[in-house]
Amino acid sequence: MIPKRVDERLIKSVPRFQQVLKTAKDRDVNETDTLSIIKDIFAEIFGYDKYMDLTSEYSVRGTFCDLAIKFDNKIEFLVEAKAIGIDLKDSHLRQALDYCANSGVQWAILTNGASWCIYKIKFEQPIGADLICSFNLIDLDVKNEEIREKLYIVCKEGLAKDAREEFHEKFLTINRFLLGALICSDEIIFHIRRELRKISGGVLASSEEILKVLSGEVLKRDVLEGDEAIKALSRIKKYYSKIAKRTKEPDDENNIEKETEDSSIPAPQDTQETKK
Repeated sequence: MIPKRVDERLIKSVPRFQQVLKTAKDRDVNETDTLSIIKDIFAEIFGYDKYMDLTSEYSVRGTFCDLAIKFDNKIEFLVEAKAIGIDLKDSHLRQALDYCANSGVQWAILTNGASWCIYKIKFEQPIGADLICSFNLIDLDVKNEEIREKLYIVCKEGLAKDAREEFHEKFLTINRFLLGALICSDEIIFHIRRELRKISGGVLASSEEILKVLSGEVLKRDVLEGDEAIKALSRIKKYYSKIAKRTKEPDDENNIEKETEDSSIPAPQDTQETKK
């Protein structure tokens, strides 16, 4: 939950900088002037001390990044800044990733003052990043609570409350890959079979038939294929594996057996393995 004083600061300060950014964009100011505005945004919107928490003197292998954000004397964000008239591109992100990879900083911000993209770095081979959230500071409605939640993860007070980590966990949980893997899991298909039988008045579809329709006609192909889909499926399997290893109470066993018997549908089997 966003503290009241932070909420009030966001609601008060964002509209003022929306006007500043509009003027800067109309004038097509250069990168140096844009960076000056960005520093003011970090101070007045996000609550950092402009002279103690922000530095343009953070060296990464002999090169200085545009801006580094400190909290408790530790670098928490590396900022790659571009002129407000330049659209943010993948090449700009790669530059930010290089800085993070060579410094061990886990979070990066790519911005031109108006557009903001917040990334959590994945230290893999090759190095990657999750785009946790993005927003356009000129166009956003700061009265919208969901928008303020996005802004809060960048705020100094948000760092103290691990708001960005909570937001990242939500990002990892509520996404199309995990939802797709969950829908196609044996446990969910078991319940779909049972409900279909009730709706149809007794027609019993097999798990394989349901999975075929879900994966071929209901869900988009990219949701179920690729690295992210594989990771999501692995997460689902690990969770249900832990559940299976737990010792079940007698009453729970009886309830499961009774529910299965009443539905005339066998308990979940490994549908994915069966399909293979």
